Amino acid sequence: MDGYESGGAGSGAGAAAGAAGRGLWVEEPARRRRMPDPVRSSAVRAVLIVSVTLTQATITFFLTLTTSWLAFPMALGAVAGTIVATWGVLDVLITRQAWNQRYGVLSEPSSTARARRREARRTAKAERAARQAAPARISREDGPLAGFGHR
Repeated sequence: MDGYESGGAGSGAGAAAGAAGRGLWVEEPARRRRMPDPVRSSAVRAVLIVSVTLTQATITFFLTLTTSWLAFPMALGAVAGTIVATWGVLDVLITRQAWNQRYGVLSEPSSTARARRREARRTAKAERAARQAAPARISREDGPLAGFGHR
């Protein structure tokens, strides 16, 4: 226990003082984001199913070695368990993919998309400038009512 709490090599009163300054539980930022709840529950279910199936397959193997009458029913159960375990693992993958498609996509335009948008803005600006430069309507000063004093 020498220096464990204080993080140093000292002992006695110095170590106790260091331990009082730093808490026993230190929060560290997570390295990865937490899995979404549906994906996490699906993963937990898959792990439980796979572990039960592996246990059942191991017991079936040992029952087969001892030539027990229980080996055949357990083998059928192990085959069914393998199918269910495969479904469980696929469920994790499908749930994760569906969650990412619904909620998890952060769209960042690529450099190609940025260049296309820039070109489209230039084209639209040039069209606007061309429309404003060409006289599409007769202005009020030159119109048919200009002689009557109406503006």
